[in-house]
Amino acid sequence: MARRPIAIVAALVLLAEAVGIVVLNAVMARFVEGQSMSLDGLDPDAMVTGTWALGIVSGALLALCAAVALLAAIRDRRPGRAGRALLIGCAVIHGLLGAVTVGLIGWGAFAFMMVVLGLIVLTLVAYGQDDAPAAEPAATTTDGEPTPA
Repeated sequence: MARRPIAIVAALVLLAEAVGIVVLNAVMARFVEGQSMSLDGLDPDAMVTGTWALGIVSGALLALCAAVALLAAIRDRRPGRAGRALLIGCAVIHGLLGAVTVGLIGWGAFAFMMVVLGLIVLTLVAYGQDDAPAAEPAATTTDGEPTPA
């Protein structure tokens, strides 16, 4: 099965996205700092600090999602409960941001967000409950019909 390559590609894309988010927020923080911008009277220094904080936290969370996907690929086992929850949350955020990027940025950004969403979901589905016990077959009669309950 191709689940290892999918998880590795998902991890690499998430890591690249983490770096991109931090760089993008760094550029925005520089613009805000250089022009002393404020929003409704907020201190420009608070805006710069908030932009940096958002970039670093977002980048760290994306890097953590990348680490979970990479560990799943290395171990060739599904992530634990916390790892799955983190990847599901990341997938939901990518879906929501994908819907927003259509109007704000364009279809190219939407396509990128949907590719990342697809990689995350494929990682989660590929490492599904493969170690769960098999379901017992339903009881049938001699002519192949299921027995009435």
